[in-house]
Amino acid sequence: MKTIKILLLIAVAHLGVNTMAQDVSLSLQKPLKLSTAARNARWSKIPAGTVAGFGSGSVRYQQDIPPAAAPKNRWQVSGWKNEKVHTQIVAWSKKDIKNLTVIAGDLKDNKGNTIKRENISVGFVQYVMTDEFRDGCGYRKSKDFDSSLVADIINTDIESIDIQKNTTQPVWLTVQIPEKAVAGNYNGTVIVKADKEYRLQIALTVVNKTLPSPGDWAFRLDYWQHPAAVARVHQVELWSDAHFNLMRKYYTMLANAGQKIITASIVEEPWGHQTYDDYPGLIKWTKKSNGTWKYDYSLFDKYIDFVMSCGIRERINCYSMVPWKIAFQYYDEALQKDTVFTGNIGTPEYNGFWRTMLTDFTAHLKKKGWFDITTIAMDERPMKAMRSVIDLLKTIDPNWKISLAGEYHEEIEKDIYDYCIASKWVFPDNILEERKQQGKVSTWYVCCTEVYPNMFTFSPPDEGVWAGWYTAATNMDGFLRWAYNSWTKDPLKDSRFTAWPAGDTYQVYPGPLSSIRFEKLIEGIQDFEKINFLRRQYKEKGETTKLNTLEAALKTFKIKTLSKQFAQQMVEKYKRLLN
Repeated sequence: MKTIKILLLIAVAHLGVNTMAQDVSLSLQKPLKLSTAARNARWSKIPAGTVAGFGSGSVRYQQDIPPAAAPKNRWQVSGWKNEKVHTQIVAWSKKDIKNLTVIAGDLKDNKGNTIKRENISVGFVQYVMTDEFRDGCGYRKSKDFDSSLVADIINTDIESIDIQKNTTQPVWLTVQIPEKAVAGNYNGTVIVKADKEYRLQIALTVVNKTLPSPGDWAFRLDYWQHPAAVARVHQVELWSDAHFNLMRKYYTMLANAGQKIITASIVEEPWGHQTYDDYPGLIKWTKKSNGTWKYDYSLFDKYIDFVMSCGIRERINCYSMVPWKIAFQYYDEALQKDTVFTGNIGTPEYNGFWRTMLTDFTAHLKKKGWFDITTIAMDERPMKAMRSVIDLLKTIDPNWKISLAGEYHEEIEKDIYDYCIASKWVFPDNILEERKQQGKVSTWYVCCTEVYPNMFTFSPPDEGVWAGWYTAATNMDGFLRWAYNSWTKDPLKDSRFTAWPAGDTYQVYPGPLSSIRFEKLIEGIQDFEKINFLRRQYKEKGETTKLNTLEAALKTFKIKTLSKQFAQQMVEKYKRLLN
C-alpha cells in the first residue's frame, strides 16, 4: 500500500494582503500567524480524539490549526449527468493517526439504479509554499515576501496518509456522474478509517440534463504547455520515448479539462527564457553553405501528432515571430555552429529572414492538412511590431490566421482570428457580435498583473469557478492562462518563483497531480456550459422569466465586484439557477 507521512510544518509568516485598500479577495482565507502558545491554545479547546466530516470545496484549510467550522456528516449536492462534482472531507486529531484512508461505496436510488464506486475518487490534499501578491509582476526574492504553507496539491496516487497530532488533513472527494445515469436522488456512504471508522453520508441529486463531454465543450480553454519541464522533473531525455510516454498523462489530463489548443514553439525560447526550464523550438532551422535555407519539421510533426492523439486537436498556436527577445537561433553550415539572427522586426532583413521560412512552413502545413487550424501567435507585443508581422503574413498567404494575447487594439482587431484580451479590457458589444458571426474566437486572460480573479496558490479557490461565470456573462468564448506546467525548481514543495506571485507559472503538479485551483476552474467551465445550455433552452421554449433571472445573475459578475464581494459568495448564491 502506498502511504505518505505528513509532518507538521509551521508557516513562517502570514499571507500578506495587497496594499490596494479596496481589495478584500485575498483576505478571505489568509493564514493566521500564531505563536506556538496561541496555536496550542486553539488545539486545547478541541475535544480529545479525532474529528472527521465534510467541509467545503471552497476552502484552503490551514494545516496547523483546527478548522473554525464544525464538519458535517452529510454532503448534499446536485449535478447534471456527465458532470464532475466535488467537496472536501476534513480530519483532525489530538493524537497521531497512522494510515488514514477514505473508502467510498456505491450510490443508489430507491428504484435500484446505481452509480458505482468507481465513479468516486479520493485525493489527499497536500501543502506547498506560497507567498503574496503585493506588486504582482516583477522580479522578487522569496525572503522579501510573507510566505506560508497552503493547501493545493490533490494527490490521488496514494491510498492512505499519516497525520501528526494537532494537524488538519483535507481530503478531496470527487463524484463523476455517469453520462447514462438515471436522474433521481442517490445516497451512499463514505467511510473514513482513522482511530476508528467514521461513516459519512452522500446525498446526490442527478438532474435530468446532460453535460457534453470535455472534448465537445464550447469553452475555449488555452493553458500553455511546457514539454521540457516534464523531461527535467522526471529526469528523462528530452524528446525521448520515455519523455513522450510521460507527457501523455499530462496532456490527457489537460484534454479532460476541455483544452482545445496546442502550444507549439517554432523558434527557440519564444518568451526569452523567463521560465525555470528551457523552452526549445520544435523546428530546426539550417542556413546551408550555399545561402539557401532548410527547415526540419520532423520534431514539430511528431509533437503535434502526439498532442492530437491525447485529445487536444482543435488548433495549433505557433510562438513566435515576435518573441520577448529578438534573437532567432539557427545552424549555419558555413560557420559550422549555431548562430543568432537579431534583425529588428519590420526591417528588410527581418522580412527576408521570415519570408523564406513562412513560405516553406505554409506549404508544409497544407501538405499535413493543418494550415486551416494553425495560427501565428503573439503575446503582449508592441503595436508596430504586430502590425508589421500581420502585413508580412498576408503577403505569404491571405488565409493565414493570427492569434494575440494582449490589450485590446481596435486598429488590428479585424486581423486577429483568436483574440485574447487582458481582464482589464472588454470587447465592444458590436465588435464581439461581429466576431461571433465571422467565426472568430474571443477570449480573456489573467497573469501576474491581476490580484483578482486569479489562480495563484494563495488565490481563493472559487475565483476559478467565478472565471467560468464571468466568461458566460461577457459572452466571450473562453479563457487563457500561462502556464499549465512551467514548474519551479521544486514544484511539489515550493510554488514561489523569481519573477511573479506564487503559482503563477503552473496549475498542476508533477505526477501528474491536480490542484484545488485546477479543479475549481474545471467547475467554472462546467458552469459555463450549463449556462449556455439553459440560455438556449429558455429561448427555444419561451421561458422568459427563467432566462431573465439567469441573465440578471450574470450581470453581477463584474471584475470590480470582487473588490467588495468574495467569489465564493457570488458563485454559491447563483449555483441553484443551474441545478
